[in-house]
Amino acid sequence: MNALINAIKHRKDVALANDARLLKKSFFGLLILALAFQPGEFGNIIRQSMTDAYLQVSVFVGFTLFVFIGLDSLTKFDIKTFLFKTKKFHVPIASFLGALPGCGGAIIVVTQYIQGRIGFGSLVAVLTATMGDAAFLILAIEPQTGLFIFLLGIFVGIISGYAVDLIHGTKFLMQNFQDNLISESLKKTFVSKFNIFWLIIFLPGFVLGILIAFQINIDNLFPFMSFVSIIGSSGAILSIFMWSLNPLSDFQCSTDKSRGLLSRVIDTTNFVSTWVICGFLVFEIFMFFTSIDLKYFFDIWLPFIPIIAILFGFLPGCGPQVVVATFYLNGFIPLSAEIGNAISNDGDALFPAIALAPKAALIATLYSALPAIVFAYGYMIIFE
Repeated sequence: MNALINAIKHRKDVALANDARLLKKSFFGLLILALAFQPGEFGNIIRQSMTDAYLQVSVFVGFTLFVFIGLDSLTKFDIKTFLFKTKKFHVPIASFLGALPGCGGAIIVVTQYIQGRIGFGSLVAVLTATMGDAAFLILAIEPQTGLFIFLLGIFVGIISGYAVDLIHGTKFLMQNFQDNLISESLKKTFVSKFNIFWLIIFLPGFVLGILIAFQINIDNLFPFMSFVSIIGSSGAILSIFMWSLNPLSDFQCSTDKSRGLLSRVIDTTNFVSTWVICGFLVFEIFMFFTSIDLKYFFDIWLPFIPIIAILFGFLPGCGPQVVVATFYLNGFIPLSAEIGNAISNDGDALFPAIALAPKAALIATLYSALPAIVFAYGYMIIFE
């Protein structure tokens, strides 16, 4: 009798917790969407930020998730088994995935860390190696510099990851995330009905994202309408809408293997997209209300420029890092500053890390400062 009463009480607690979480997500999503429909210059900035976030980040995250979750779902390849057999190589694997242009590879590593499959050293390695979306900009305009930073990111990531494991051990801040709020498996949710619309927007969005990453002006091909704005804003709004009404937790979106490939990819992408959009919005709203000229921060004595770029790298998201890369490409800052920023910045992978493991995310970010300072100033002293 007591067992039955406890079971009923547990289910009631689960239902209340789920309702509270869904209410918070719905309110948060509604707030973001309300900002998108504001009139005037402020509204234009919000909509442009959402478009940029979707086409510069979300589509690449979605593509990467299709690859990795697809391998996990449609083939005999088992990520859990693979990681178990390759424990000695987690750090270099994480570094390589983090160094790939964009943030998709880094987000995959963060997801595996949250599930306790890789150690803290691997998390430090991936966040140190990643350059985020700024890599596309560098590769498009200065491919040799982009390749140099890519290889440097892998090298520094490996050193940093192994150093952290050597100092703290492989079990330091090891995650064992358990989400028991929804006890029963949900193979389909209400938002799954919108999966087909999500795909219809995602496919052209991914193509546009590639073209935009390599600085190709798409609007010149569609002079009668802003095709980029339509796809970008629609994708961003739909992602936020689906995330805010999803009864699953953000952790369950990618880890519940009982669900289909498409739903796992879409739900996880929506989760990351929402937080990335928030990052873009915070940055752009701050710039709108303060009218700060970021170039002002770099108009200082040359030896201080790399440290300023490194501090910019601590800002979550790729927006500030793209600004720093733009300053480098326009000759406002030296390559040493760009190197420091590339090493210290964590890209958009930091958002899911902050959402699900804030302590680990903060400490890992701080750990990236030391190699950023060493290699930035080392390059400045030797070559500049």
